[in-house]
Amino acid sequence: IIMVHLVVEASKYLMILLILVYTFECFYLFRFRQNEKKQKHIYCIQKIVFYLFHFDAYLVLYLTTENTHLVAFYLMQVVMFTGIFIIYHVFYKNASFLLLHNMCMLMAIGFVILTRLSYDKCHRQFFMALAGVAVAMLVPVILQGVSVFRKLTWIYAGVGIVALAVVAVAGTTSYGAKLSISIAGISIQPSEFVKLLFVFFIASMLCKKKNFGQLVITSIFSAMFVLMLVASKDLGGALLYFVTYLIMVYVATKKWYYFAGGTVLMALAAVVGSQLFSHVQTRVTAWKDPLLVYDTAGYQISQSLFAVGTGGWFGMGLNQGLPKKIPVVEKDFVFAAISEELGGIFALCLILICLNCFLMFMNIAMQLKDEFYKLVALGLGTLYAMQVFLTIGGVIKFIPSTGVTLPLVSYGGSSLISTLLIFGVIQGLYIRQDCTATAKKVNIAQNAERQIHEKK
Repeated sequence: IIMVHLVVEASKYLMILLILVYTFECFYLFRFRQNEKKQKHIYCIQKIVFYLFHFDAYLVLYLTTENTHLVAFYLMQVVMFTGIFIIYHVFYKNASFLLLHNMCMLMAIGFVILTRLSYDKCHRQFFMALAGVAVAMLVPVILQGVSVFRKLTWIYAGVGIVALAVVAVAGTTSYGAKLSISIAGISIQPSEFVKLLFVFFIASMLCKKKNFGQLVITSIFSAMFVLMLVASKDLGGALLYFVTYLIMVYVATKKWYYFAGGTVLMALAAVVGSQLFSHVQTRVTAWKDPLLVYDTAGYQISQSLFAVGTGGWFGMGLNQGLPKKIPVVEKDFVFAAISEELGGIFALCLILICLNCFLMFMNIAMQLKDEFYKLVALGLGTLYAMQVFLTIGGVIKFIPSTGVTLPLVSYGGSSLISTLLIFGVIQGLYIRQDCTATAKKVNIAQNAERQIHEKK
């Protein structure tokens, strides 16, 4: 028992050190955009840190639970992550390996904390991850070979609105909102996938024209997406969609008064929503003073704040805290569990890794010359950043809880797969841009050689 305690305590500091090194390398890499040799060195360090963190965490979980199934489960994850790295190195040599490593690190952190909270749920999450990775691996190939995405405007709108309408009518109610439908015993949250269609719809509309008439049509159909979510009482999802719409319209038109007017409208809608929906009123009440309503509405957020405070900077250590006291901790409040057991430093590094992903999304969007794909990358990056903000903001009582999950970390198959698809699309756009730039360089070199030959 003493030996186990020493290993847990030592591993706690080792994991913090490893995540600090990994996070530092994420941002240090930006200094060497033109130095391929240095980039490869940094990627190698990130991989080593990734595998050490993953091994250390599961060693602690095994020693503290003595669950022999964890050994096989850990090896299954190692095979999956190694397979991802190998496939990208073989087939997608022009991919962004920083984004790839961040995606795998966030998934690994998710597997670790979910295994600690519920082995059965994490087991299901793993197989969802396998399915999501298998599909996401094909996305870059599809983006290279298919060029009709900008022409499917009304298919995006029709499929998306109908899917959300089905949930609004026949969805399963969870914590006051209709979020999912059950197909063959499998629960699916369509809004997680429709958000991709939403971004593609707006991008395909605004890349054609940017006049007032086109903007009105885009706004009407975008409002239909949002209203379907409001009808389902999924106000967190509605906020996510609306902010994405605002950012995309502002960037496409470059007119600040559209953004300002939309922000005012969003604030008014938030006030009205808090008055119309009882579960929203409950969340707002809990946000204002959770201890005042500790026995009812404030229990979840109070326990979350206790967990974050108890963990301090260095955490209690894996399997040493009491994160299960937080209701639905594996979904909306997984960040509180991470803060309690892995510590505030680890939690801050997690936020920085998410920020690094967002910066990469925006960097790729700025580099893209094609207006349609530029808007797609921008919209997907905004979705990702807003989802992280809403989740962590709710956990630390910065904003009322919205019921949004932390991408790649929280439990939820639909959220996990949709986020993997987002990363797949961004990787596809990055590869597409890189291939285009390479082709231009080759053409320039060939033209130069031809001119020299002609002069001779």
